[in-house]
Amino acid sequence: MTVIPSPAPPPGPFSSCAPEDVRRVACVGAGVIGGGWAAHFLARGYDVTAWDPSPDAAVRLHRLIAAAWPALEQLGLADGASQDRLTVTATLEEAVAEAQFVQESAPEKLGLKRDLLARLDAAAPAGTVIASSTSGYPMTDMQTQAADPGRLVVGHPFNPPYLIPLVEVVGGERTDPAAVEWASRFYEVAGKSVITMDREVPGFIANRLQEALWREALHMVANGEATVAEIDASITEGPGLRWAVMGPMLTFALAGGEGGMAHMLDHFGPSLKSPWTRLEAPELDRALYEAVVAGCDEAANGRSIADLVAERDRGVIDILRATGRLPRTAEEATR
Repeated sequence: MTVIPSPAPPPGPFSSCAPEDVRRVACVGAGVIGGGWAAHFLARGYDVTAWDPSPDAAVRLHRLIAAAWPALEQLGLADGASQDRLTVTATLEEAVAEAQFVQESAPEKLGLKRDLLARLDAAAPAGTVIASSTSGYPMTDMQTQAADPGRLVVGHPFNPPYLIPLVEVVGGERTDPAAVEWASRFYEVAGKSVITMDREVPGFIANRLQEALWREALHMVANGEATVAEIDASITEGPGLRWAVMGPMLTFALAGGEGGMAHMLDHFGPSLKSPWTRLEAPELDRALYEAVVAGCDEAANGRSIADLVAERDRGVIDILRATGRLPRTAEEATR
């Protein structure tokens, strides 16, 4: 897995324009992920057409984008960025009719994904790359019904897509490598931090790592070893602060001092066999379910979901500024 290089690739056979020249994006699926994508693209100055089969899709989408906009303003809007550049269409075909890139964000149901990607392939202009926001399915399994599977790629974001930079890009067995290259470059131009994977891995990269931590956390709650609040604090007040800077691998390398990762492995390697973790998923029975839900309610301490979303957004922006990944405001710069 490699991070894509900065030089722009030439337009490939999957697009009538270079990634830098895209002006219209279609978002199919307007839930939390699809709506987050729409907000991100609008903030980057694109015209966005959106479609979702829900009868109240337009109302929900406008509400989601309005809620995200204050955070996007703090991140910095592109020239011409406006919520008014959103058009919610009555049909899927209208949404993608003139799209230069399509982002699909339907629910995680394989049959639904297969059918929807086939419909998008039939309706989108020839050469338009179509990306799926799937969080787990390989594109190989989703592109089986499409007439032109070569232009189908995975563009896996992280919630909320308008705030978290990472997107993982990978093709399926029938995807043309040029489509993956084009999509990776487009996401980079659109302001995302891109990992271009050279092979399909179930769950991709970040979800695999998240899943290991999530399973161990569930074990600890199930066994009464830690509370939800303790588990969250152990990350936000501990390794999470380091991971925000350079991730787990370099963090461990620094634990080796001047000897780096080699010394760390020589010194701590034997402990890898210690029974510290249990990567088998615990049974999500009613007792565990209720313990996790109750723990989250207790940790929220009366704050609503909207309150928590706003708090999270502010926190991530503060971290991005503190680590130099976002320019400081003029007021902060004079302090």
